[in-house]
Amino acid sequence: MTVETHKEQLGFQAEVKQLLDLMIHSLYSHKEIFLRELISNASDAIDRLRFDALSDSSLYERDAEFKIRVDYDKEARTITVSDNGIGMNRQEVIEHIGTIAKSGTREFFKSLTGDKQKDANLIGQFGVGFYSAFVVADNITLTTRRAGATADEGVRWQSEGQGEYTIENVEKATRGTEVTLHLREGEDEFLSGFRLREIIRKYSDHIMLPIIMQKEEQEEGKEPEEEVVNRASALWTRPRNEITEQEYNEFYQHVAHDFGDPLAYLHSKMEGTQEYTLLLYIPAHAPFDLYTREFHHGVKLYVRRVFIMDDAEKLMPRYLRFIRGVIDSNDLPLNVSREILQQNRQIDQIRSNATKKVLGLLTDMVKNEPEKYASFWSEFGRVMKEGLLEDRANRDTLAKLQRFSSTLAESETQDVSLEAYVSRMKDGQDNIYYLVAESHAAAKNSPLLEIFKKKGIEVLLLSDPLDHFLGSELSEFEGKKLQSVSKGEIDLDKFTDEQEKEEQQKTADEARDLVERLKQTLQEKVKDVRITQRLTSSPACLVIDQYGIDPSLKRLLEATGQKVPHDKQILEINPQHPIINRIKSESDTQRFNDWANVLFEQSVLSSGEALEDPIDFVNRLNNLLASL
Repeated sequence: MTVETHKEQLGFQAEVKQLLDLMIHSLYSHKEIFLRELISNASDAIDRLRFDALSDSSLYERDAEFKIRVDYDKEARTITVSDNGIGMNRQEVIEHIGTIAKSGTREFFKSLTGDKQKDANLIGQFGVGFYSAFVVADNITLTTRRAGATADEGVRWQSEGQGEYTIENVEKATRGTEVTLHLREGEDEFLSGFRLREIIRKYSDHIMLPIIMQKEEQEEGKEPEEEVVNRASALWTRPRNEITEQEYNEFYQHVAHDFGDPLAYLHSKMEGTQEYTLLLYIPAHAPFDLYTREFHHGVKLYVRRVFIMDDAEKLMPRYLRFIRGVIDSNDLPLNVSREILQQNRQIDQIRSNATKKVLGLLTDMVKNEPEKYASFWSEFGRVMKEGLLEDRANRDTLAKLQRFSSTLAESETQDVSLEAYVSRMKDGQDNIYYLVAESHAAAKNSPLLEIFKKKGIEVLLLSDPLDHFLGSELSEFEGKKLQSVSKGEIDLDKFTDEQEKEEQQKTADEARDLVERLKQTLQEKVKDVRITQRLTSSPACLVIDQYGIDPSLKRLLEATGQKVPHDKQILEINPQHPIINRIKSESDTQRFNDWANVLFEQSVLSSGEALEDPIDFVNRLNNLLASL
């Protein structure tokens, strides 16, 4: 049969050109990784065929004996990795090889540090291991045919990795993909069967499919013999005491497409009414696209060691979406679909237990390896805060895992636990105090903290977007109420001596008339005016009542397009401040009105909000300065 070749020469997507250059210059010390990545891709292709064939057995094309082949040719200086998996059609080759069809490409390049070791890890997380072959090859030919397609629908892709590639239709009798690398000069070490076997056993021994190579020593006159060079058994089915740390790490690198080792892992077999095995990993570094909308979960689902699906989001709550690994069930049906997963009680139980296991692993890390947990929090703290909103069943555990910055430290490092805060509370202190602001600097310098600093009372400083929901989602911890210092009245009488109380009462009495005048003047702008004891060096501040919505939360909700009621705030004045004493005796009505509005507008600015009319504020302030 004559095949219509339809040969085209196309250019790589701009990001692929950058990636190829980065690969070649970053992975020079990890050259052998190329074979792991190509074998991993072959394994994934076979897994996908197995899953699709559950509903369409014709895709097997009378060949259900899955395997991966690795061949080399010293004279031609080539290495070939082939599989009989799902294969690709022409459009899929263009999408998966000629472009990076994954969201977050720009974020990936923004994440690059210039540190070749760190950038190599990012490359692995990005899932573009195919391109690592260009580290050792100056020409790559990929020939493929999708399962179920006719023999004349094969596709050949070829590139020298210089920005362009050719693609054409070819005849291919069998399904699957074959990748041939034409090695660069100086890469002859990989033209050794012993070297290739060493790499396969080091990185791919755990792959459940046989990896086939020709035997090195062949008998003359006989057909060439082949051998399986990997163990070809599911790592998670073996007893834990038979698996080395290195094997656990190598399996992680396979399932996570990561070049580094995991931060931690758990391997657990559940028995009883349900039987399933968990092998779950916490990465050492957050994926660059962790916060993109299209980010996928990283847990693979197997049923009786048969791969079912990637990114089984029903197996892990969204806030644990960074977890990598496998869950293998003995009880689910082999033809389980995503729709069935959505309403399967067994899956709900597996998810619940898997979540508890991961949180238990983190809790143990807090107790036994605090430095490692600090590293975890710096990478994944923001998503762990999502858990307080999502996972009410595990809220107590999650609360103990949270970390915050506080007024006790100069840096914005989040390293204060709620347990540590409670252990440092002053005698008689009933509340855990916190302040939410749009940045750490805004929180740290807020006038609302003045009295707390004076009394030596620690306040948690919260500036992550999710922190705005802390008070509503976690109202108390170990019997201590969480209290926002920007809400309601703050009662610190327990920490005030009698003489100080008398002085406060005296100044409050003397300022009563001023309070009434300010209420009258600002009645359109504020809900109330009252004396405060929370300020020591600022003249005034704005607070909300006990059940109001924090201004920074309002701005966050408005930014997402939600309508939020604009409740007036409460102006609190410091009766001992020189400005308050100055305007107390102001008899000129216009000047008093200017002072009142300046106090209000300064308080608006110090709370992080914008003024409705900044020009009016500047003119008013200039007039007052000129009159002094």
